[in-house]
Amino acid sequence: MNTPPPLFVDLYELTMAQVYYDRNMTSEAVFELTARSLPEGWDYLIAAGLERALNFLESLRFGDDEIDHLSTLPQFDAGLLHQLREFRFSGDVWAPPEGTPVYEHEPLIQVIAPLPEAQIVETAMINQIAYPTLVASKAARAVDAAAGHPVIEFGGRRAHGSEAAIEASRATYIAGFDATSSVEAGRRYGIPVTGTMAHSFVLASDSEGDAFDAFVSRYPGTTLLVDTYGSEPGVSNAIKTAKRFGPGSVGAIRLDSGDFRSEAWQARVKLDTVGLQDVRIVVSGGLDEYQIAELVAANAPIDIFACGTSIVAPPDASTLDTAYKLVEYDGRPVRKLSVGKPSFAARKQVWRQDDHDFIGRWDQPPESPREPLLRQMIANGERTDASHDSLDAIRRRASEGRTSRRVDLADSLID
Repeated sequence: MNTPPPLFVDLYELTMAQVYYDRNMTSEAVFELTARSLPEGWDYLIAAGLERALNFLESLRFGDDEIDHLSTLPQFDAGLLHQLREFRFSGDVWAPPEGTPVYEHEPLIQVIAPLPEAQIVETAMINQIAYPTLVASKAARAVDAAAGHPVIEFGGRRAHGSEAAIEASRATYIAGFDATSSVEAGRRYGIPVTGTMAHSFVLASDSEGDAFDAFVSRYPGTTLLVDTYGSEPGVSNAIKTAKRFGPGSVGAIRLDSGDFRSEAWQARVKLDTVGLQDVRIVVSGGLDEYQIAELVAANAPIDIFACGTSIVAPPDASTLDTAYKLVEYDGRPVRKLSVGKPSFAARKQVWRQDDHDFIGRWDQPPESPREPLLRQMIANGERTDASHDSLDAIRRRASEGRTSRRVDLADSLID
């Protein structure tokens, strides 16, 4: 699995580390990555991205190339370069298992290590967890809205970079999507892949009917994209192809534009009238959970929803409001009091109750606590058995218990 390069750090993480080492400030620190708030209208998040974050921590090394580059920068002396050459993450990590529904203020990851080690990995922890969590959460909302209809992802071309696209495919699969168009995501993670043709195949052919015939003859049971020249003639041509090649030759038609509700009804009537009740209808084109919910509520005869841009680059939540903050150093709870961006002191644990979550100090569980949410994923720099869930297990976890919950903070975190 690809992980960020060792110098995927912000400069201030290294300058702080140098001063920490200079001042012998290497006692144990606790940093927590949390979402300070959820995007408007969102009820929950789906924790994702932990796998890559843990791999980064376990494998982080600064080799000759990195040390040579840092030696050219005026901020660093030989002392820091020596520390980095010997760097190994030696701490502990606790987190909710991937796929867990989580809420505001709950740690998405908790890093416990000597202060310089925990500080240096700040950028990587935010980067590796916040975006997959964003996409998984958005995708889960689409799955909820689809009310049992399959949902597939093909947002790779709209994601912000190739690695982001591949991780988005993994995140949507965790959330309950059924397949991805990304061949690399399929290879890397074993996610089912899907896809048929683009408008260019139709445009390059002598006619739409010729394009459909050619594709069905090569891929029986395929999905035909029917709106290149308008859905009405497209559906008619798909019907002709289906009749020419016989039962099962056309598995579905896809509508990629227009008024999906009315065009899906028109297509369904035409298909059913000629005995093609088994041909499914797929819709795509900027779909998000709100449009899906409207189509489901209207009983539009749509079998599969295909989502891309609005899931991998959500217009209503371009990023999560996350922060990686020091909450404890050398056994002393610390708290940021900045206006609008306060943090909550002390190392925390989350206890999930029947209808709410309780966030309290690690050493002060509530009365009759349930099973704690955060589990140890790295111990003394090495991954634990708890950190090696299969993707299918993570996917199953994501489907359970995602709902709106009240979150209570212990008074001791605020006082």
